[in-house]
Amino acid sequence: MANTTSAKKATRKIARRTAINKSRRSRVRGFIRKVEEAIAAGDIEIAKAALKAAEPELARAASKGVMHRNTASRKVSRLTHRVATMGA
Repeated sequence: MANTTSAKKATRKIARRTAINKSRRSRVRGFIRKVEEAIAAGDIEIAKAALKAAEPELARAASKGVMHRNTASRKVSRLTHRVATMGA
């Protein structure tokens, strides 16, 4: 349990930041899910649109430190490849 005033404030800040990061992570997962659902349905146009919306969200999550930049890049790369192979 925090005793000093600064430790109590740090606890409040951590709780606030955790809530923000949790919502950002959840938002990113939602965008990824939309792309994967479109891929599963076989609808290439919806998949491309969903991917175009998901890319900036992943980049934003990486820039905010919610996920590592290499992780975000890997996810974008793999989704792009899956969407591209749908048309082929």
